[in-house]
Amino acid sequence: MTQEQTIKRIAIFGSTGSIGTQALEVIAANPDKFSADVLTAQSNDELLVEQALKFNPNVVVIGDEKKYTKVKEALKATDVKVFCGEKALEEVAAMDCYDMMLAAIVGYAGLKPTLKAIENGKAIGLANKETLVVAGDIVMRKAVENKVPIIPVDSEHSAIFQCLVGETRNRIEKIILTASGGPFIGRKPNYLVNVKREHALQHPNWSMGAKITIDSATLMNKGLEMIEAKWLFNLKPEQIQVVIHPQSIIHSMVQFEDGSIKAQMGLPDMKLPIQYAMAFPRRIKNDFPRYDFKKVSTLSFEEPDTKTFRNLALAIDALHKGGNLPCIMNAANEIAVFAFLRNRINFLDMTNVIEKTMESIPFIAQPSLEEYFESDGEARNFAADIIKL
Repeated sequence: MTQEQTIKRIAIFGSTGSIGTQALEVIAANPDKFSADVLTAQSNDELLVEQALKFNPNVVVIGDEKKYTKVKEALKATDVKVFCGEKALEEVAAMDCYDMMLAAIVGYAGLKPTLKAIENGKAIGLANKETLVVAGDIVMRKAVENKVPIIPVDSEHSAIFQCLVGETRNRIEKIILTASGGPFIGRKPNYLVNVKREHALQHPNWSMGAKITIDSATLMNKGLEMIEAKWLFNLKPEQIQVVIHPQSIIHSMVQFEDGSIKAQMGLPDMKLPIQYAMAFPRRIKNDFPRYDFKKVSTLSFEEPDTKTFRNLALAIDALHKGGNLPCIMNAANEIAVFAFLRNRINFLDMTNVIEKTMESIPFIAQPSLEEYFESDGEARNFAADIIKL
């Protein structure tokens, strides 16, 4: 096999976001192993053009159709094919010009392209947890039917995945997802009622996009991860536990039926799970910072406060009830976070919007894909009406 054939062609759906930009750093550091063959962005046309000029992909897609001409013009001296719009994301996902999709589009918008890639037999590096929260049963069924590996990129799910390598015959008793607790750990509602956007965007350990940073501050992120873990690892809700681990050194753990616990550890750096997913099953050398046991500090664990951070309680409820409830919850959360980031509602209002939406949209126990799409739309409209967006 020639060197050219050994290079894995990566399609980064969401290349201008936090995961996408870090994935491109990994690709740039390993040009003999990876190439960036598809890059997509929703509206950040300037960064998309900059990335395209540097990495020379086969295809770029700009979601915002108003920016198509600008991107096309900026790349006219290259061989890069330029497409635009939501439909183009699905069409490019169905192409054969790449080997693995890094699904890093934020939120519900990532679902349709990911399904297209799976139908086309492409390996998925999954950084978009909402894809499984919204329609996990359908996504995982299609992955099995098409013999497509789904390798998680979230640090917690990557940790579980790494702990399970070589353990296929051993039964999981439970998994333990760790959570930093976000910037407001230990705070009570009388403090949270005054929290502003800029406070909530200051995560103590991780550098992430705005939406996921707010989800971390409300603990919704951990609820979404519980639902994602159920589908990824074929678990029952009662097999999934969350513990607060403020240092973010242990990224998650697996407890087997003999009581033994395996953990994956390391400094908080998203480039590690991104690289692991793209290179799987190989581990490749890097110069990322290492955890130093000579400078060891205390590693602590505590129960999450679901009375104060009720988003996690709502997500646990959705996890247990299943059906279209996680889809409804996710849609309402996306609208609530959008409104909070624009200073339209306060921090605790987000939970109220989500709760009212979950109570109001009709429950469907076994939804079709079409019913998931309908539930998502209804929930968004309902949540937006409450907020008066």
